[in-house]
Amino acid sequence: MRVHVALTPGEFPELALGGRAALVVDVLRATSLVVAAIKAGCARVIPVANAAAARERARALLPEPVLLAGERGGEPIDGFDLGNSPLDCTPESVGGRNILLTTTNGTAAMLKASEADAAAVAALTNLEAAALWALSTGRDLTVLCAGDRGSFSLEDAVCAGLLADRIVRAAAGVALSDAAQAARCLGTLYGTRLDRLRRDSGWARHLEVRARGADLDCCLRIDTSPVVPVLANGAITAGSGALTWPAAGADTRTGRPSGPGTNR
Repeated sequence: MRVHVALTPGEFPELALGGRAALVVDVLRATSLVVAAIKAGCARVIPVANAAAARERARALLPEPVLLAGERGGEPIDGFDLGNSPLDCTPESVGGRNILLTTTNGTAAMLKASEADAAAVAALTNLEAAALWALSTGRDLTVLCAGDRGSFSLEDAVCAGLLADRIVRAAAGVALSDAAQAARCLGTLYGTRLDRLRRDSGWARHLEVRARGADLDCCLRIDTSPVVPVLANGAITAGSGALTWPAAGADTRTGRPSGPGTNR
């Protein structure tokens, strides 16, 4: 298995994803929201390019229950039902509903990932489940970091690196690209001290200043969700089937075997 990490969206136009699996990462906050929404029983999340496309698609889906969600520059979009906070995704608010989502960075990465043969959504909150999903596809993997307005995003690279590390520890013969190796090093550095991202990540500082500290508390946590949101035919839904972590897998932070019995 070969693993590559696209560290910035600038690489997306040149990426050939045919025949590969893809994982989208936008820790702060789009993929964390998607994981939370699917866990809370959302019917599906449909990524769209912009607010106008979201409103047009919502009209086309009627009379199905639809919520508009998203942000621009970190702020909710006028007239939308939800912003980009995973904390808004409760069973009461999103259960059984479709969410049309547009964000500054994350949804563009999701739309790119749809070019892959298999695609799913990853965050720190579902690291283990996402790594297992990637292994289960039997395909080479590309991790797409949504970045920050086209530029490098530290928290996305850390998440991608932790994914790469778990895959390497779980399977023999995994080959990492140089970018994946670099991300893995960042994952090793920050994996046991995610709180450092609150001050080292530019976007985390941006959210903190705007009183989004509770979102940071939610997003900068590892393995709080077992779900793998899978992207197919333009929509993200709950992945099917239970996956079991290989016995040889090791927790990135402790070096102990990972799995349901591990004390987290």
